[in-house]
Amino acid sequence: MLREQVMGIHIKSADEIAIMRESGRIVAQAHQAMREAVRPGVSTLELDKIAFTVLKDHGAEPTFLGYPKQNSPNFPATITACINDELVHGIPSAKRILKEGDIISLDVGCLHDGFVGDAAFTMGVGEIPAAVQRLLDVTEQSLYVGIEASVLPHDIRDVCSSIQDFVEKQGYSVAREYTGHGVGRKMHEEPQVPNWWPRKASPRGWKNVPLEAGMTYAIEPMVIAGRSDLRELSDKWTVVTRDHSLCAHFEHTIAITDGKPIILTLP
Repeated sequence: MLREQVMGIHIKSADEIAIMRESGRIVAQAHQAMREAVRPGVSTLELDKIAFTVLKDHGAEPTFLGYPKQNSPNFPATITACINDELVHGIPSAKRILKEGDIISLDVGCLHDGFVGDAAFTMGVGEIPAAVQRLLDVTEQSLYVGIEASVLPHDIRDVCSSIQDFVEKQGYSVAREYTGHGVGRKMHEEPQVPNWWPRKASPRGWKNVPLEAGMTYAIEPMVIAGRSDLRELSDKWTVVTRDHSLCAHFEHTIAITDGKPIILTLP
């Protein structure tokens, strides 16, 4: 039996990776359109509409819209939009208006020709303090640390540990409850790609599998300026830091090769 069948990991062909590259380009174009629109006075619902239009104009379907979650309503939007101490899964709203000095994390996924692209970024709204910009810079750098570690003959644990080590040396925390993930025909596939790795055997069911050419997954460091403790708001989706620390989130979908990994969600 093939290892991908045993582990539930779909090893992609070159043709499938090429399709995923197109899905990733669409996501990148949605990112660019939202970046250009971010400014004080804009609502997160306006940003959601912008991303929806880009996806539809390219014949893609938003993968977040209607996404199911146990004991919660399906996700109601194209993007997740998180401001300041909101880590992930923020629901866009006309009432959520950006202000000078905020930071906002925007995450978008799309399905195009049967394959998914998924990526996220965080940016400042207007001018932000140097200390806040450092949080964003370190988070983005940690994403590329994880990408650089995604080479043969490494395994998933090598990728996760590289992110954790880098972030913690900078004096920040990584979110432990939320992870990166395999991407392909579905938005969430195996393997899970956490931003840390426990020293003992994981109680979470994570699989430390060796990397193999044709694996595709999303790396998405979620970095917190304070403690890593989180809580979910009453909307059953939005996750915030318990101590109200600022947090940032960057993500790319990549493909493993015999050489350097390919970033699939670049323009």
